[in-house]
Amino acid sequence: MAELAGPWPPPAGAYAEERELFRLLQNMLEELIIHQPDDPIQFMINHLKQNNDDAPRICVLGPPASGKTTVALWLCKRLGAIRISQETLLFKEALALTEEAKAYKERKEKIPNALWASLIQERLSNVDCIKQGWILEGFPENQEQAWILQSSGIIPRHVVVLYAPDAVLIERNSGKRIDPITEEVYHTTFDWPRDMLIQERLVKPEDPSEKEISKKLLEYHRSFPGIFQVYQKVLKSINADQPSMDVLSQVLTYVQTRHRSAAPFTPRIVFCGPPGSGKSLQAALLAQKYGVVNIPDKLVMKILTERLNALDCMTNGWVLYGFPRDVEQGKQLQESHFVPNRVFFFNLPYESIVERLSQRRIDPVTGERYHTTFRPAPTPEIQARLRQNPRDKEENIEMCVESYYRNIKELEDFYEDAFYVNADQDPFAVFEFIESCIIKPLPCKKFKSS
Repeated sequence: MAELAGPWPPPAGAYAEERELFRLLQNMLEELIIHQPDDPIQFMINHLKQNNDDAPRICVLGPPASGKTTVALWLCKRLGAIRISQETLLFKEALALTEEAKAYKERKEKIPNALWASLIQERLSNVDCIKQGWILEGFPENQEQAWILQSSGIIPRHVVVLYAPDAVLIERNSGKRIDPITEEVYHTTFDWPRDMLIQERLVKPEDPSEKEISKKLLEYHRSFPGIFQVYQKVLKSINADQPSMDVLSQVLTYVQTRHRSAAPFTPRIVFCGPPGSGKSLQAALLAQKYGVVNIPDKLVMKILTERLNALDCMTNGWVLYGFPRDVEQGKQLQESHFVPNRVFFFNLPYESIVERLSQRRIDPVTGERYHTTFRPAPTPEIQARLRQNPRDKEENIEMCVESYYRNIKELEDFYEDAFYVNADQDPFAVFEFIESCIIKPLPCKKFKSS
């Protein structure tokens, strides 16, 4: 019987995570399944040459007058992506199917969903969209269009859905004005430009009447549940009935997030913090919930290396607290090819450190630990025999804290992508924050070719 493959050695696993090889392979496999090319090898070579896996692929959806154009234009400026809307496809692009679509428009007939999808697919195949990414505004409008896009290989990474009360949208529609030069949308009440030159050139679009927009809103509300069903895993709804900068800020925050990858992830976690900041408790909670190996700082480097090389650590991951204590130990850990993928620095006021540590007591009979404030002894008999560890005396605590802060600045600079934890709160609130930082992907890094 063939031997089962063991876990990758630390250098190989760290390299694969650092360069995001699993995500790269996942993206290529998705593209192969979607496009089903006759020559998969050449297709993958071309895909890698494009180097566009992080290019924006965003849909901005919402009812009429919700601000889709404003959001799409602003995102294009911020992200350098290409904006695509029904108007740009019909009147600003020289595509093979443009005239056919215009003919439907001139006859006041509805443009078929398949024709819209073909127009979008042709436009997205241009090199500017491939390299810079795209913002698709106002499309798809229904579930059928969404499925056609999916089957054509047009799969957005983020879908932003704007919403507001119908009464607000109807009021907005009546005051809408457009700058014919920049295509930016303004409003006579809510968003009037200060520049007199812009004010003079604004034009009123041929928008539908209140009766017509009410009908369009009804159609949108009927269609949206089907769109939500297709995109629910990558969709975020944002309230458009608030100041425009708040809307834009929330949209940008969302489209810059990275969705969780299906790639395997072995946690390698380091907790740094002053004595009494709760490092050991958080390490124990992580070990209990996720099965990572809890490693205290008492192990010296040689023994630590042997422990981290053990099968359970390489398979389940590990959480190391209280080590490294300075930048030299951090470098030793790195040189041994044990590179943490999450580092946390615990922050706690000195007064809280003293309160936590100086009031600790131990029962010499049972070995049970108590705290005079947070966990007092249950009986006077136990209280009378409690003892304090000499290291928990305030003068010794002060020495330990001073030693910690002497070295921590260089260590923080060494782990520049670390997270900072407010440890002066409920332990379970601390744990929830740590857990969220472990689960969510880190920002993408660009590597220079040597």
